[in-house]
Amino acid sequence: MISFNIRRKTLEQETYHYELQDVPEPNLFRDTFPYEQAPKVPFNHRLVPMDPPDEIWITDTTFRDGQQARPPFSVKQIADLYTLMHRLGGPSGVIRMCEFFLYSEAQKKALGACLEKGFRYPEITGWIRARKEDFKLVKQMGLSETGILTSVSDYHIFLKLKKTRRQAVDMYLDIVRSALESGVVPRCHLEDITRADFYGFVVPFVQDLMRLSEEAKMPVKVRACDTLGYGVTYAGASIPRSVKGIMYGLVHHAGVPSEWLEWHGHNDFYRAVDNAANAWLYGCAAANGTLLGIGERTGNTPIEALVFEYIGLRGTADGMQTQAITEMARYFEDEIGYEIPPNQPFVGRNFNVTRAGIHADGLLKDEEIYNIFDTDALLNRPVEVAITNTSGTAGVAHWINAHYGLEAEGALEKTHPGVAKIVKAVGDEYEEGRTTAISDKEMEALVREHIPEAAQRDQGQN
Repeated sequence: MISFNIRRKTLEQETYHYELQDVPEPNLFRDTFPYEQAPKVPFNHRLVPMDPPDEIWITDTTFRDGQQARPPFSVKQIADLYTLMHRLGGPSGVIRMCEFFLYSEAQKKALGACLEKGFRYPEITGWIRARKEDFKLVKQMGLSETGILTSVSDYHIFLKLKKTRRQAVDMYLDIVRSALESGVVPRCHLEDITRADFYGFVVPFVQDLMRLSEEAKMPVKVRACDTLGYGVTYAGASIPRSVKGIMYGLVHHAGVPSEWLEWHGHNDFYRAVDNAANAWLYGCAAANGTLLGIGERTGNTPIEALVFEYIGLRGTADGMQTQAITEMARYFEDEIGYEIPPNQPFVGRNFNVTRAGIHADGLLKDEEIYNIFDTDALLNRPVEVAITNTSGTAGVAHWINAHYGLEAEGALEKTHPGVAKIVKAVGDEYEEGRTTAISDKEMEALVREHIPEAAQRDQGQN
């Protein structure tokens, strides 16, 4: 049979119903994932069309998956970070949902503290294992949606759960039915999808989920989980590693509406952000991540990166307050004691700091030459230079102007004699064996000594 696809404006053949392949032995894709070697990237040269949804958004798992790699957050820390996330996502809810563990008393208190704030966004959801007794926790907390762990690779089904594919599907469908009967929207986390038998297990399982959804007249959401970061975005790459192929298959073969579909990626092979953005472009409405990308092993997709990917793809911030990213980063460092790598994009102390003298000379003429965007306006992070033996007069002049807020006619030129004296003093430090950058306090002392009027002007402004 054929039918007219209203969205695509074309006649299309009715989707084939895939049957579960209940194999006696696990399919571990050993050609692609030889454990003694790095994983391979096979190609089948099949191309799928780019098909971004009408609307895309970000979801958060900082307090669930992100928290698994660090000491637990306190109730206050979770409530404070949730508030910052609310501000960052803006009134239209670009950061749409935030999921929580439901098991310990501390986790329940934190969830309750966030619910008390009354924010529409991010909506609070839960996460449980595929067990009916766990589902009671969702009802007790009064949540309208919960994630359910539904592992889909044979690594998990055979080797971890010690079940057959049929037994796993029956268990998953049973808990989904319980959720639907209770009026709670289930979100099935397809764990390890990038090592799963896509057509022999994933598609028939998800087709069954869509059938339950139709019967209950309620959404059944699907989160595609790249648990070990194996996803790739190369054109023509083969499933199960192809992010584009997975998105196309879930939408067009399994029948998942884009607004019910979510991508959850890890960064084991440095691909988390690229994979999430491609998931958006190839049919997935929601990209899941964590603040700072925290999470087990190499972490999750950083939410702050998704924010700028969203702006780049949609051409608008849609009300997001990007300045909250810097507040969030400083909160992690100052209140939580988390050490952010200094070169981490958007949040590291040095992400918009240059050390090269030739770059500093360009910044002195026009910061747009070497700064990625107006970091002062978008992140409350004015461009900076770090002073080393390569900074030169341009770097020192830029540091003084930025640090003391000297602008326009009041800005210091690199030809100022005091600047040359500071450059010499810095050079002497390195001649004596110094290897670290000059600190702000050391620079302030040098300015007071060699250009006292700059330091005095700053004091007068304060």
